[in-house]
Amino acid sequence: MSEGGLGAPTRHPLDWQNPDFYDEAKLDAETRRIFDICHGCRRCFNLCDSFPRLFDLIDAAPNGELDTVDSQGFKPVIDACTLCDMCFMTKCPYVPPHEFNLDFPHLMLRHRAVEASQGKTKIADRELAKTDRNGKAARFLAPLANWITGRSQKFTRGLVEKITGLDKNAALPKYRSKSFEKLSADAPPAINYDAPASGRKAVIYATCFANYNDPDIGLAARAVLAKNGVETEIVYPHCCGMPMLEQGNIAEVAKGAKIVAQAMRPWIDKGYGIIALVPSCALMLKFEWPLILPGDPGIEKLSKATFDLSEYVVDIARNEGLAPGMEPLAEGRIALHISCHSRAQNMGPKAREMLKLIPNADIQVIERCSGHGGSWGYKHENFGTAMKVGKPVARQAASSGKAVITSECPLAGLHIVQGIESQDGGKPRLAGHPIEIVAEAYGLGK
Repeated sequence: MSEGGLGAPTRHPLDWQNPDFYDEAKLDAETRRIFDICHGCRRCFNLCDSFPRLFDLIDAAPNGELDTVDSQGFKPVIDACTLCDMCFMTKCPYVPPHEFNLDFPHLMLRHRAVEASQGKTKIADRELAKTDRNGKAARFLAPLANWITGRSQKFTRGLVEKITGLDKNAALPKYRSKSFEKLSADAPPAINYDAPASGRKAVIYATCFANYNDPDIGLAARAVLAKNGVETEIVYPHCCGMPMLEQGNIAEVAKGAKIVAQAMRPWIDKGYGIIALVPSCALMLKFEWPLILPGDPGIEKLSKATFDLSEYVVDIARNEGLAPGMEPLAEGRIALHISCHSRAQNMGPKAREMLKLIPNADIQVIERCSGHGGSWGYKHENFGTAMKVGKPVARQAASSGKAVITSECPLAGLHIVQGIESQDGGKPRLAGHPIEIVAEAYGLGK
């Protein structure tokens, strides 16, 4: 395949169970092969900070070429990758099926897998990635946990930074005393059986974030789906593993994937669609898990049945039509950030399509990395870089004049608002997910 060919990007399965995957000499050779291609191309200079670090490293070498760069200098390049996949999906002309076979994010993942296999992952990072355990524990002490981690608490945030590595200036998500699962069980919404989509059935995969941090996303989703005649069940057997993937703990991701796939299989067999509330989780179920466990029938079945939340609502609108009843919003001017993990699903700007269904909605789309990168942007060594990378997004959102800011990635939304505040742009109203705006248009209360 030549550069500029029309073939769709194709990813190869991760060969993580092969001992060669962890062979440092072979990894260094592959890294140098790929870095040399990147050096000669440089199209990704304006994405994440990995590429500027790589190019600066090479430019500072004795002969300005990769062959005089010590491999010890690669570590900052590896650490700056957020696994957003934007280089693979939108920039790189050399991804498979091109003969150069370049997959930069999965190369960075392989480096982290080697580090994890050698026990080099920080203890604090390993513990923070245990989202289910942390969410369940924090639920019982949510007010205290939220007070301790509030940015106004300078002393406690300083301690948190020293113990966990989370930057004291980063706006951290709050915990809730009642999970999405519990709130849904307490007050299930009435199904509108007169809706055009009546008869549809779906499982809502709660995700750790919606379950423990922001149940309003899940409650709004379930209310909108019920309004449109969709019967839903809430199932959450395990985290999708994205925090573990960021650290290269692929075996733990595979373990969780099998647990979730086994729990979802009976529902899929009964004709239920699977809806992931957060783009990162949808990406894991749809694309990453099949690459980690290729040929696993349960994983493949789940991948084919999974929808991103916005994608599912748009699918209803296109095929059956949405239920009537949406009214123009008092604050109809919306700045919508399309997250990297939404774009990496290769499904188009579904959040924009969904919000355009609201009468008179005035939407400005911001399609650029927020700089946050999941848990990456919270860490002390990365927070300054995260704010720098996200500055153009925050500037664009602040200057848009829109009353509401929203992103399908709730962590990106928090980060963008913090970026706006740092530029003295005030504090706009943040909707945790575009589905909450749709619920508001329907007049569906929390």
